[in-house]
Amino acid sequence: MRLPLIAVIGCCITAGVVATVLSQPAPVQAAQEPNAAPKKLLSPPAKADVKLTNATVTIDYSTPSMRGREIFGALVPYGKVWRTGANPATTFKTTGDLQIGDLKVPAGTYTLYTLPTADGWKLIINKQTGQWGTVYNEPQDLGRVPMTVGSNASPVETMVIDFEKTSGNSTELHVKWANVDASEPIHAVK
Repeated sequence: MRLPLIAVIGCCITAGVVATVLSQPAPVQAAQEPNAAPKKLLSPPAKADVKLTNATVTIDYSTPSMRGREIFGALVPYGKVWRTGANPATTFKTTGDLQIGDLKVPAGTYTLYTLPTADGWKLIINKQTGQWGTVYNEPQDLGRVPMTVGSNASPVETMVIDFEKTSGNSTELHVKWANVDASEPIHAVK
């Protein structure tokens, strides 16, 4: 009588293992298959950096795309702090002290957010770092600066952060997506 009981238990264990493997989500199964094609990220990581005379500024962010969606005032609501990208929070690093508008930014690592509204944008430099992009802690703000909002000649499908008009210790930070080009001058200080 013991032999059939052991066989039944063995069959149950085998069936459970097979059911568990077959019920795994596709990405887990794909990771186990050596010839599986890597899954393309919808918002891949990107980097913008600029070297000024007295500082190097680096921004690490993820690049969302329009994909037929209305962006500002819809996907990115007006009047709410935006991670300025996708996925993890956008990281803002500077090796030297900066002046952004009337905000003094000491050398260090920060998180960059923006606050888009129908009437204008604000650039937010936040002292909290390492969090997911939607985790925003306002008391950690180093400060907020109004941005100049312009429009792109044609819609920008994939969001880009870049630096323009760089000379010596001065540059312009630009956030471009859809029909919006929001910018702010940055100056490295001694």
